[in-house]
Amino acid sequence: MSDKKVQLCGRVFIEATIEAVTGLHIGGSSEGMEIGGVDNPVIRDVLTQKPYIPGSSLRGKMRSQLEKSLGLQQNNRIGQVSIHTCKTAQEYNKDGGCLVCHIFGVPGEVEATGPTLLVVRDTFLSEDSAEKLEKAHTDAAYSELKTEVAIDRVTSAASPRNIERVPAGAEFGPAELVFSIYEDADVQRLKTVLDGLLLVEDDYLGGSGSRGSGKVKFKNVKVSARGSRNYSLKKEYKTVASVQELADQFDDLQGWIRETIQE
Repeated sequence: MSDKKVQLCGRVFIEATIEAVTGLHIGGSSEGMEIGGVDNPVIRDVLTQKPYIPGSSLRGKMRSQLEKSLGLQQNNRIGQVSIHTCKTAQEYNKDGGCLVCHIFGVPGEVEATGPTLLVVRDTFLSEDSAEKLEKAHTDAAYSELKTEVAIDRVTSAASPRNIERVPAGAEFGPAELVFSIYEDADVQRLKTVLDGLLLVEDDYLGGSGSRGSGKVKFKNVKVSARGSRNYSLKKEYKTVASVQELADQFDDLQGWIRETIQE
């Protein structure tokens, strides 16, 4: 076990609206579904029955896309999913540090090498979108049903199924990502978080992405920060239209972060 001192320098907060550009399906439990009902329901808030985006879904998709972008070896299997995990402290810190493992962390059974940097909160359907969907009289509460048909390649028999989706145009938010800074190198690592969001925009979120679902867009991106020396003081950087705009001005952003967390 490492005896390295852990000192929090500050935190950066990224807030954004998530727009479903195409229908969004993030699966929930099918328990209690009747015969002839929805085969693949969306996940819902148990209290309001409104669909939401779990932080684990967005965080997991960001990690998956970054692992592929960086060409990392899928060397650890968790359930039915393979991910990249640094196995040793040497691997974790090689060439300035593994970006994915520093940002997203490593499983508990692996030797602790450092604190996880990124937290992604659950994101709930906006009140405006909820009101519009209530007035639209959709197939189900706040959702639509999309019928997909699987064709048997041998018999040509069709097997229809109903996929529940949040309709295109619905907005969730504000989404919140919290990025902790423990050393100066973490400031530069924040750029990888922005890359992860851009990769999700160009791929998809949730299920049935190869069949049209799950295209999302991050809008109205707001950045703020707190320094550990005066944690009660939260300073705002600015709000920009897109993640791409924020990434384009990252040199200015990282300078502002360093100045803010030193105050």
